[in-house]
Amino acid sequence: MTWWNRPGLMEQEGIICDGAVRSGKTVCMADGFFLWSMTRFSGYAFGICGRSLSSLRRNVTANLHSWLGGLFQIKESRSENKLTVRYKDRENVYYLFGGLDESSYKQIQGITLAGAFLDEVALMPRSFVEQACARCSVEGSKLWFNCNPAGPEHWFYKEWILKKGEKGMLHLHFTMADNPGLSENIRRRYESLYTGVFYKRYVLGQWCVAEGLVYAFDPQKHICQSLPKKGRYYISVDYGTLNPFSAGLWCVADGKAVRIREYYYDGRKAGKTKTDEEYYRELEALAGELPVEAVVVDPSAASFITVIRHHGRFPVRRAKNAVLDGIRLVASVMQAGLLQVSPQCRDSIREFSLYSWQEQGDHPVKENDHAMDDIRYFCSTIFYRKVGKDL
Repeated sequence: MTWWNRPGLMEQEGIICDGAVRSGKTVCMADGFFLWSMTRFSGYAFGICGRSLSSLRRNVTANLHSWLGGLFQIKESRSENKLTVRYKDRENVYYLFGGLDESSYKQIQGITLAGAFLDEVALMPRSFVEQACARCSVEGSKLWFNCNPAGPEHWFYKEWILKKGEKGMLHLHFTMADNPGLSENIRRRYESLYTGVFYKRYVLGQWCVAEGLVYAFDPQKHICQSLPKKGRYYISVDYGTLNPFSAGLWCVADGKAVRIREYYYDGRKAGKTKTDEEYYRELEALAGELPVEAVVVDPSAASFITVIRHHGRFPVRRAKNAVLDGIRLVASVMQAGLLQVSPQCRDSIREFSLYSWQEQGDHPVKENDHAMDDIRYFCSTIFYRKVGKDL
């Protein structure tokens, strides 16, 4: 929080904090950023950037009154996406930006900043980050970066962390043990949520390669021998014509989700494609007489979504399709024992044993992934709300 005021460190151009989840990075960075900017400047503009404005408000600005309210007067103008902060006779303005996609850099063009804080920087496009850095042209400005690790080929790791010396950046690595507000029991709970590459990144804080199978599927743990008698029902769909069409019927009860049955059709293997109307009839057969609350569909399947809406039986939702976030969520609910499949769901069980990471990059192989995709759609769009955001 006070590196900018310490001999031997204050000459640095900025700071990078990376490492484990729940390690205290954000609160330390936010407090330090405001302490520095309000001490060094008055009458200047600063940038605070997140992956999106909603995540930035949730992770940072919504907490500022509890973190700093006793020291600073903080006023937010949501319509202008800015904060005005006062301390005695000093006042600065902090503009909020979301770096969600490649077009986001346009939001920050043209402004002059005395410093920028980029929360979750590894999730932002390079073009946006470089534009934010370019706007910090005031004498004495500094850059503040905060992130969880990704793969070692990630541009931020290669361009900023590995080159921290030549860029004049202070680099601090965090673990959960650095957070004094995290009890031993809570730390163990978070450690138990992650497996594989996500354990290495989010618990150990390593910039590591994704390799091997995507999910740690254990038949003893993840195949449900006693299906729930009642609950809330949903269907998730990965649409395909020549590629396989996969749909799963889910029952959510007592905080757990069970895939009680599924439909899987491979048009290429069968030598015959099916129409949207034929797939819809299979959807009705899958649901039977159960009161399905929503059908979650691959967002690219516009024609099939139209057919479902036309028939009027099922509410339909376009699935959230952020691949890595979805995979992390599925892996976490599986590790927590909150997701199981019926022994009848042979295709999803088969795909769990084959679904693997590419040799290079943070992407799964585009094979044996159709049931995996519909399971990810269900978790990201429906089950996420049921089990809470800690996962």
